[in-house]
Amino acid sequence: MRLLSLVSCSFLLLCSVFAVAAPTNFDQAKRLAQRIHAPEAKSFYCDCNIRWQGKKGIPDLAGCGYQVRKNGQRANRIEWEHVMPAHHFGHQRQCWQDGGRKNCVKTDSVFRAMEADLYNLVPAIGEVNGDRSNYRFGVLPSTPAKHGACPVKVDFKQQVFEPAPPVRGDIARIYFYMADKYKLNLSRAQQQLFIAWHRQDPVTAQERQLNQRIQQHMGHDNPFVSGKREWNLGDKPTGYGLQANQ
Repeated sequence: MRLLSLVSCSFLLLCSVFAVAAPTNFDQAKRLAQRIHAPEAKSFYCDCNIRWQGKKGIPDLAGCGYQVRKNGQRANRIEWEHVMPAHHFGHQRQCWQDGGRKNCVKTDSVFRAMEADLYNLVPAIGEVNGDRSNYRFGVLPSTPAKHGACPVKVDFKQQVFEPAPPVRGDIARIYFYMADKYKLNLSRAQQQLFIAWHRQDPVTAQERQLNQRIQQHMGHDNPFVSGKREWNLGDKPTGYGLQANQ
């Protein structure tokens, strides 16, 4: 009996040592995201190799044929982008109506959890992150590319951003996850677009591996990547992640 108690205590101690809590703010999330994605990570939208110097990520622009559109300083650094923009998940909270993002960070624990959710963070070339802004995703067949060989398009007037086909499914599954977990609204048009992208760009082995690495920190997976969930047109988000952060 005593031996069993000692074994149980040792097991619990071991679990406590290796247990990793989910990040509680955006700064923590960025530090963890680098550890999760590096060193094999490439920039999300442009597929450029990344060289890490401490916390600083430097994209190999020449190696991937990227051309600076306007902002050379941001083009030469990696930034952690929210695939579902903070504006999208923030403006649905009362804190945003009362004082914008800064107020949400200060007063709303649910917003802080959404802002720090590792499944929604990807390494992106800073200029592309800036050009994407909080624009909605879409397809721009008549819009020319403006970033060299990087296969993204931006319509600044219509505020639409077109990502490359190889990451469209990833984007869809991130949106499904964020909407479902935090009970966020997706328009019918968004749902139709993302369902199509999910089907056209299925989950890859690399995406599954990333899902597993993030799960070790978040304590749960993205069920739309693991295949436990499937989004259908008209589905209502469950909001299963809200209670834990209220």
